[in-house]
Amino acid sequence: MRQKSLDFLRKLLETPSPSSGEAAGQRVWLDYVSEFADETGSDAYGNSWAILNPKGSPRIMVVGHGDEIGFQIQYISEEGFLYFAPVGGPDPALARGQRVHIHHEGKKTLGVVGSLAVHMQERDKKPEVPAWHDLFIDIGAKNRKDAEKRAAVGDLVTYTAGFEQLNGDVYVARACDNRVGTFVAAETLRLASELKGIDVCLIAVSTIQEENGLYGASMVGYSLQPDAALVVDVGHSTDMPLANAKRFGDIKLGKGPVLNRGSVNHPVLVERLAKTAKAKKIDIQLSIDARWSGTDADAIFKQRGGVPTAALGIPNRYMHSPVEVIDLGDLVNLSEWLCAFTAGVKEGEKFKVKI
Repeated sequence: MRQKSLDFLRKLLETPSPSSGEAAGQRVWLDYVSEFADETGSDAYGNSWAILNPKGSPRIMVVGHGDEIGFQIQYISEEGFLYFAPVGGPDPALARGQRVHIHHEGKKTLGVVGSLAVHMQERDKKPEVPAWHDLFIDIGAKNRKDAEKRAAVGDLVTYTAGFEQLNGDVYVARACDNRVGTFVAAETLRLASELKGIDVCLIAVSTIQEENGLYGASMVGYSLQPDAALVVDVGHSTDMPLANAKRFGDIKLGKGPVLNRGSVNHPVLVERLAKTAKAKKIDIQLSIDARWSGTDADAIFKQRGGVPTAALGIPNRYMHSPVEVIDLGDLVNLSEWLCAFTAGVKEGEKFKVKI
């Protein structure tokens, strides 16, 4: 991966962007893509996009979601401890003992999710996953009044974990789900901008609030009027202990991006993507969406009478944790694959199931 792209990825992943509080991350993304776009924009809720060749046809949208899982403060005790609710789908079993940032009035307040020392636990009882309302954040406050100087009900919270190299192209960060998808959308636009000319209108998009319910995708699927949508999100990499490939598919880190088949995935679009990967000798992996994809594709494909849509995956270990692991090679290959697909679409081409 080129250094400038890696620097962008690092900044993107280390900028907190919890669902409903994506503005800072969206600004980072827009600043980067503006160099390669003819137009950029955002809407009332913060969905952001960059357009190349705006008068081209068809309009192809490459989408990732810019939000991450997190928490939100809902109660401050008289003793100064902060109680919180989940935003998106974090795992309560992983929350205890973690360092977090409370995002308060434009500043970060460091806190820790309290955990009873092992010496004080009743060891004869089977450990239970805690209820969210039993978890609390300690910011070192003397009492409620002191805590309210640095935190308030409604403040969003994220893990503090940053972006670090594990080995070679393997990196770890919180929020790989799914700012790596917005990274691919941005890189696809960059690569397409370097071509001599493309017939299509290419729209790179970073949506908001996917983790809360695919909300941003519904908005842009309608407002940006795509003729086709390529939705990039992370998928479960099962090449690790405890993972069941028979149940979740045989997906490996670093072995290529994932093409999903079934359900929302438009069969003509999927076939064309597969042919492009084969022609360009890009290794890909296959997975299925038997009933739904669990991504922004589920919201987009239903818009405006039906938008041909395909869900593409980036292998990811330990999803919805502070230590999500990805391989940079998968990001590079997916960006090149989507650029090649875009370059091969002819002016005015439509994707339609033949009956």
